[in-house]
Amino acid sequence: MNATGTAAVAAQVGLVTAGAPWLAGLMRQVRARLEGRAGAGIGQPWRDLRKQLRKQPVTATGTGPAFRTAPLVLVATALVVTALVPLAATRTPVSGHADLIVVVALLALGTVSLALAGLDTGTAFGGMGASREMTVAALVEPTLLMSVFALSIPAGSTNLADIVSGAVHDPGRLATPTGLLAAVALLAVTVAETGRLPVDNPSTHLELTMIHEAMVLEYSGPDLALIELGAQLRLTVLLGLLAALFTPWGITTGTGWAALGLALVLLAAKVALLGSLIAVVEVFLAKIRLFRVPELLAGSFLLALLAVAASYFLTGE
Repeated sequence: MNATGTAAVAAQVGLVTAGAPWLAGLMRQVRARLEGRAGAGIGQPWRDLRKQLRKQPVTATGTGPAFRTAPLVLVATALVVTALVPLAATRTPVSGHADLIVVVALLALGTVSLALAGLDTGTAFGGMGASREMTVAALVEPTLLMSVFALSIPAGSTNLADIVSGAVHDPGRLATPTGLLAAVALLAVTVAETGRLPVDNPSTHLELTMIHEAMVLEYSGPDLALIELGAQLRLTVLLGLLAALFTPWGITTGTGWAALGLALVLLAAKVALLGSLIAVVEVFLAKIRLFRVPELLAGSFLLALLAVAASYFLTGE
């Protein structure tokens, strides 16, 4: 495998890892400005992580291996997904392993590990958050599979590198009903998977509405820093996947160094733009009731099914 592909994997992992806290800070800053507040600045998440890493780790009494290993599993799975997904280049040493099912399974592994950690604490909030998280995950993962599967039918493969490469060479397929339906469905599940409004409020600690925060209340210090970093990585890589699938312009399919540099710059710009748009929309949205979340996700699953049906119809298979 060429050196450019290896450098592309290392560069996109480094860019996502370093940029994930900045993306979270950018989204907070956009919301603050629209709400008439000054905001803490886009570098505040990095300062929070540094502060948490300096604290002494504290483990809740009675917790087991599930609680202690969940932060590492969450970050590790997010990093592996970052390496697999073709965010900047499609010809890499790991592109042959970037199967859709593998990527979704890795994301689900991180979700399940965090839910088990919430149950391992033995607290009412942890159990409540784990139950809600698994309810959302049971609806999110099939929708994620189906929405990307609709795009894999024209490509003839569930490999994400092949799907993105096909979209680069034939961008017209993205303007079809299949592409539009899949884009809406994937955007909905991205919001749900990352705990954004209207499914969840990442800034709340109200016990009646918490989902993600309820599972991590017992964490502190370096473990809490890993949890926050893992959540930021998942948000960044899912937005990167959305950008790669539906706005693949700039992603390199060759071995040029200049093309790789341009692809990384465009990746950062596209993810920042998507994050800003989500933050703008969140200002005008309220969190919906928990019992209406399945209705929203069921609607996105229906859109994904329609995208698959449209893809079969348009390809004549």
